[in-house]
Amino acid sequence: MHELHNLYKFLLPCVSNNSVSPILTGMQLDSRDVTLGNLFIAVKGYRTDGRFYIDYAIKKGAAAVLSESWNNTTVSKKYSYHTNEIPVVYINNLSQHLSDMAGIFYNHPSRFLNLVGVTGTNGKTTVTHLLASWVKLLGEKSAVMGTLGNGMLDNMSLSDNTTCSAIDTQKILDQFIKDKIVFVAMEISSHGLSQHRVDALYFKVAVFTNLSHDHLDYHGNMEQYLMSKWRLFNELHVEKYVINADDLIGCRWLYYLPQAVAVTTTRNLPFFWKGKWISVIKVNYYLHCTNIIFDSSWGGGIIHSQLLGEFNVNNLLLALGALLVLGYPLSLLVHASSQLQPIIGRMEVFSSNGRPTIIVDYAHTPDALKKVLISIRQYCYGQLWCVFGCGGDRDQSKRALMGYVAKKYADRIIITNDNPRTEEPQSIINDIMYGVGLSNSKKIIKIIKNRYSAIRTVISQACSEDIILISGKGHEKYQIIGNNRIYHSDQDIVKKFLKITYHDSI
Repeated sequence: MHELHNLYKFLLPCVSNNSVSPILTGMQLDSRDVTLGNLFIAVKGYRTDGRFYIDYAIKKGAAAVLSESWNNTTVSKKYSYHTNEIPVVYINNLSQHLSDMAGIFYNHPSRFLNLVGVTGTNGKTTVTHLLASWVKLLGEKSAVMGTLGNGMLDNMSLSDNTTCSAIDTQKILDQFIKDKIVFVAMEISSHGLSQHRVDALYFKVAVFTNLSHDHLDYHGNMEQYLMSKWRLFNELHVEKYVINADDLIGCRWLYYLPQAVAVTTTRNLPFFWKGKWISVIKVNYYLHCTNIIFDSSWGGGIIHSQLLGEFNVNNLLLALGALLVLGYPLSLLVHASSQLQPIIGRMEVFSSNGRPTIIVDYAHTPDALKKVLISIRQYCYGQLWCVFGCGGDRDQSKRALMGYVAKKYADRIIITNDNPRTEEPQSIINDIMYGVGLSNSKKIIKIIKNRYSAIRTVISQACSEDIILISGKGHEKYQIIGNNRIYHSDQDIVKKFLKITYHDSI
């Protein structure tokens, strides 16, 4: 428990001049979650404005309120008391201070953890899960925070966002300390960085995977998107860096981060690079495993991986680099690598005798879809099918690009619904079709809006030597149509129809 005036230096001039300094039992951003003694944080969010719920939070038992200022006045001028002597403090740019406030409240738990932050357009989930899994295999208690949830790998709680709120992030890290966890791998989204959710964390390592077209509905343009990612490496508390040197942005950032570890799958390090490095010598790709021969500043070795695709070679080496700079022995990491499991919904392979091979993946950006299709092509002896759609009420500018990628790298295309949300599905499909360029394409393209029917159709029509990529939803167990969230699992549908089709053929 903490007194209000201990939470943040900006409050001292206001609180110290008044007699009331309540004891606080917790911090809440959602007025519905407020319990007796909580500090309610009232900020303007993406969908609603917490300042309209101050009275409700007080009725629920809030002991104090910190609110975003209405008109950028100073905190001292806007400090006031509620009628029942509940302090309400107004602060300019409150969201920018929440990470630090929550850090103070929870005693900055990140200082006592091996915390690795991973950012980039694609690969965050895979890299964080590889990190936590690798450390667990070496006998240490580890956890992840990200798209698939928060917690230890065998006991994760679902999360609404890739990166939690500033308050929840500190709260969860504090619980990890209580649970004796020593290593945490955290996905850090561009939204989380631009909204200052992780500003007061202390990262042992920051990892950059790649940067390509995504979230422009939020950031506006690629430059703003890039700068949000750069905050992790330029403005926050980070001790060491691991950078993907194969990415053009990563290569540029290495120039400003000479102490970083450069990771490349091409053996072509930047000409100016004098720092530590990891480089691929040779890779052998098979449908159910990948063997990576590599060299590095720590020595060389062979990683026997169950993960598929060239991009996963990069993900593996980025995770390896982060653990090496933390002092984990190379020999132990290499020895344990064969036990690393594929991540759910990431290049997840399903097969049945005499039936097409099906791969479910989360790829939902043009670059991710391109990399997945290129990787799958080397395993495919028949036709390569691609089933995909694009999310509604989100970045429209990437839809045509994804259509173009599907047309270029797949043999047969089925366009279906992803999460149309409140947008008209046909409008989304029209945007995709603009990139596909139907009139100029000789490839077979079908539109089946119902995703269940699309998957059923492609499984029934594909041959045994074909490979089907079902892309966009990956691990997700739902589909958002209108304002309704209904149950949907690409994996469950695939399992159902592979089994039905197989038994029907006997």
